[in-house]
Amino acid sequence: MAVGMFMDWKGVTPEQYEEVRGSVAWETDTPQGAQFHAATFDDEGAHIFDMWESAEDFQRFVEERLTPETQAAGLEGEPEVRIFEIHATFTPAFQPA
Repeated sequence: MAVGMFMDWKGVTPEQYEEVRGSVAWETDTPQGAQFHAATFDDEGAHIFDMWESAEDFQRFVEERLTPETQAAGLEGEPEVRIFEIHATFTPAFQPA
């Protein structure tokens, strides 16, 4: 069953996110199980929402790709992560931002 993942990472800036986004390359080398990704920022930091085919797919991505690149970029602290089962989805045709 698909899962959703909310990540709140205090102190992470859009510039840091873009650095990691480029090095992790999830848009050009899509991780196994990735279905959707959205990011937003406020004065607190980064707020991320993903959908994955499974929690195991997300965990593998974190261990193999995300953690090494966030460490290389010097991101401090640890994100707050919540994972939950997806009950239903609807994705109308749209152009990504």
